[in-house]
Amino acid sequence: MKIYIDGKFCDEKNAKVSVFDHGLLYGDGVFEGIRAYHGRVFKLKEHIDRLFYSAKAILLSIPMSHAEIMKATVETCRRNKLRDGYIRLVVTRGVGTLGLNPNRCKNPSIIIIADKIQLYPKEYYERGLDIVTVPTTRNLHNAVNPAIKSLNYLNNILAKIEANNAGVEEAIMLNSEGYVSECTGDNLFIVKDRQLLTPPLSAGALYGITRSVALSLGREMGLETAEPNLTRYDLFNADECFLTGTGAELIPVVKIDGRVIGSGKPGAITRELVERYHALTKVSGELI
Repeated sequence: MKIYIDGKFCDEKNAKVSVFDHGLLYGDGVFEGIRAYHGRVFKLKEHIDRLFYSAKAILLSIPMSHAEIMKATVETCRRNKLRDGYIRLVVTRGVGTLGLNPNRCKNPSIIIIADKIQLYPKEYYERGLDIVTVPTTRNLHNAVNPAIKSLNYLNNILAKIEANNAGVEEAIMLNSEGYVSECTGDNLFIVKDRQLLTPPLSAGALYGITRSVALSLGREMGLETAEPNLTRYDLFNADECFLTGTGAELIPVVKIDGRVIGSGKPGAITRELVERYHALTKVSGELI
């Protein structure tokens, strides 16, 4: 495997960062997870846009232009002969001192890894997920804003640990007001009376790329889309539920906190959205 680090490609065994990199020491950096399908990098521009937005929010100056990062991402896929897979793009604050001060880090680092991914076993897409709500609250906007896709993912990891302890694959996180925010790595949707509903970004939901695609596809299907504050009650009484994410794509949810959702099987609208999403990935994206 060839990995891109700061303008050069190196073998996996030689792909190393300094122990003084603040990405390692403090989680000081940002990242994107991107998918490639059928020789195309899906929604690459939107992912790089979000990378720059996250970097701006933490005053991290990316030492490459938007176009240069897009080009480097595509080239990393080519070097690895990757037609279908997952790309992890990381920007760290760079090497600094053992102190917190980011101004001591003079050269941010850019890392691009292109590899395979399988987030959930195939059977979960066919029968749906059983998930739970966990006690860990989603980050406050005035703490580490959930819109920032940063290298500090401990908030999500703590919730994931609680999901693991409950014996399920994913967990719903609520915000400090008790409204549904998102899952540990995915956005959440429900279907109710041909309405496609997802928590608002103000509730602590990530500006999900796949989330935006799902809303667009829903409108194409003639569904009414909205982003209201949702409670667990709304989820329990939904007709259908599914999660979205770059790695997860669209995956049905059939039980939440022991409550069966709808018929207890992936719903018709969810299944059609999945089909439309897969069709879009076949014809859209930057050619590798």
